[in-house]
Amino acid sequence: MGKRGFGRFAGLIPAFLLVWGAAGLAAAQCDESHVDLRGEWGTARFSVEIADDDAERARGLMHRETLPASAGMLFVYDRPQHVAFWMENTLIPLDMIFVGPEGLVLKVHLNARPLDRTPIDGGEGVLAVLEINGGLAGRLGIGPGSELRHPAFGPGAAWPCP
Repeated sequence: MGKRGFGRFAGLIPAFLLVWGAAGLAAAQCDESHVDLRGEWGTARFSVEIADDDAERARGLMHRETLPASAGMLFVYDRPQHVAFWMENTLIPLDMIFVGPEGLVLKVHLNARPLDRTPIDGGEGVLAVLEINGGLAGRLGIGPGSELRHPAFGPGAAWPCP
């Protein structure tokens, strides 16, 4: 489904994600095109584009005017490392969810300002970063200690793919 395919249903998806709950996510297929998150706050699922090489990570979500509520971009690195992001040429506010090698959320930066060149430090030991619409992580309650499920984290993850 292309970028345009989400538009008609974008308003319904956040409510569905919150109501769907753990039973729905447990049965959901674990694949490259989705990430699942869970914590004391509940569960959520996002369709993701993967940025796993230098060119894709450099481009990220720059120059986009919208992002569907149920979508994001997952930046995946070859090994855990120190990462920092900035918002140059990024037109929409984003939440950045920094994730360690076990799929545990290490840090969340809420509402990164569009077009800002100030570095956003994710810290050490980051294997992946999930970018979603600004403010959404706060509304859902996603924070440090939340678990993210995706094939990039392998069988040793806190919440591994089946």
